[in-house]
Amino acid sequence: MTSDVVTFAIEDRIAWVHFNRPEKRNAMSPTLNRRMMDVLDELEFRDDVGVLVLTGEGSAWTAGMDLKEYFRETEAEGLKGVRRSQRESYGWWRRLRWYQKPTIAMVNGWCFGGGYGPLFACDLAFAADEATFGLSEINWGILPGGGATKVAVELLPFRKAMYHALLGEPINGKTAAEWGLVNESLPLAQLRDRVVAVCRELLKKNPVALKATKDAVRRVGVMTYDEAEDYLVRAQEAANSYDNDGRREGLRQFIDEKSYKPGLGAYDTGRVKP
Repeated sequence: MTSDVVTFAIEDRIAWVHFNRPEKRNAMSPTLNRRMMDVLDELEFRDDVGVLVLTGEGSAWTAGMDLKEYFRETEAEGLKGVRRSQRESYGWWRRLRWYQKPTIAMVNGWCFGGGYGPLFACDLAFAADEATFGLSEINWGILPGGGATKVAVELLPFRKAMYHALLGEPINGKTAAEWGLVNESLPLAQLRDRVVAVCRELLKKNPVALKATKDAVRRVGVMTYDEAEDYLVRAQEAANSYDNDGRREGLRQFIDEKSYKPGLGAYDTGRVKP
């Protein structure tokens, strides 16, 4: 499906969602933010979608917020316009952060400023060596807002986060991987194949367990050990209530059939207990 600012296509249960403003390095405008929420809504519970990949058309992933449309034009409307534009952008990042399906950022080019919001919202991130990352806000007189400072502190060691935010210097994909902004960096020509391979592995997993695990990893980081222990017990109980048969099938294949080893791969989620 195609729209002016967002495109998506579904191939083999992978939803490929593209920022589609290549002439603006895929900068996020209020129009794009509203459209992205619609796309996320449409894809989240489709049976033919098991994984969502977010990438960009052209030479950029996203250069962050459109300075003219997101800042100058909304600020001209006063506080009302500013708050509306913030709700629209932060809203779809938050939606993506707790999405029903696993999500992957495939960073094919520029990723700046506000782009750190959806970067962090995706569960996994893979970048091209040729990609460029940066918190450039300091260069035009503001702090990295919209969650970008929080993302830097969450993903980077303290000294690197401070350097990254204060200097405004760009880094490439290799450095982003070394610092922890993304899982891996590899040549652009190999990027899509690597992401497809990861998607195929995710598609083999129990979808209820994937959602529970996504949420658990994000939740427990701010909990004490005892709080996390209690949360994880309750989360597993809740997951079982949605898919106890799937869990039992996994146990059956391992214990009774000995047809797989959990440490080496997933059980066959397509099989039905005889």
